[in-house]
Amino acid sequence: MSTSIERVIAAIPEWRGAVAEPIEGGLTNANYIVRVDGTSYFVRIPGADTELLAIDRANELANNRAAAETGIGPRVVQHVPELGALVLEFIPGRTMSNHELAAPGMPGRVAASLRRLHAGPRFLRDFDMFRLSERYLRLCDERGFDVPGGYRDGIAAVPRIETAFAVRPLPTVPCHNDLLAENYIDDGATIRIVDYEYSGNNDPTFELGNTCQELGWDEARIVELCAAYFGEATPALVARMKLNMIMSDVGWTLWAAIQARISTIDYDFWGWALERWARAAAKLEDPAFGEWLSDVQGGSPSRS
Repeated sequence: MSTSIERVIAAIPEWRGAVAEPIEGGLTNANYIVRVDGTSYFVRIPGADTELLAIDRANELANNRAAAETGIGPRVVQHVPELGALVLEFIPGRTMSNHELAAPGMPGRVAASLRRLHAGPRFLRDFDMFRLSERYLRLCDERGFDVPGGYRDGIAAVPRIETAFAVRPLPTVPCHNDLLAENYIDDGATIRIVDYEYSGNNDPTFELGNTCQELGWDEARIVELCAAYFGEATPALVARMKLNMIMSDVGWTLWAAIQARISTIDYDFWGWALERWARAAAKLEDPAFGEWLSDVQGGSPSRS
């Protein structure tokens, strides 16, 4: 058991005699299950230099509490600010995978959970992938971090996406913004959502596009998620999701490039960066890219 988790346990008087077990698979932090008198808790201890990834721990804490009010996020049990540790309700259930989330009916279940989260209390701060990508690229330049080949030329088209979105903007809602499969937990009744490090108020189609991209969903599932969330899958809404699928990879490519230089976790972050940029570049070069821009600007986003 590491010194860090020992210090967290020691900082909580009622946890005397607690037993901790590391949870494998986290890409940023050290995560543990801590068992105390028959009750399990989830403990998150920040990884090294996470402030370089633009993680705001005050925002994360506030948004975890807001998400818990919807029944989608886990309840915050303890906060140990001097150690940066967050203690959350442990959600018993199945941590999802891309394979499991490709099962029939999953887009509808995911949409139902996202609608509940998005209808909940506003989050503390806003999230904007256009600005975050710029921030990450400046950091890479300042620190001499490598970025994938072709990235700088390829992102010349990104302002066209932002301009298109501005023509018919959607109201922002409290979004998670980082919906890897592993951030979904099926408790048997509801798809719960964990890990609010990048949460913030955002265009809901970023949330939808981000999860479609991370889960590798095909056209049918993209349309199904859109219809389940909005009640319809108009060309404008589907195109907005597809453009946000690009923006998801544009930003998280640089996140991975930074992690490749600062993280102590044994993971191929550079391979992750290359994979995400290859996906984004392919969509930016897709002949349909211009059609998506046109659909977003010319069509009604929603009849809501």
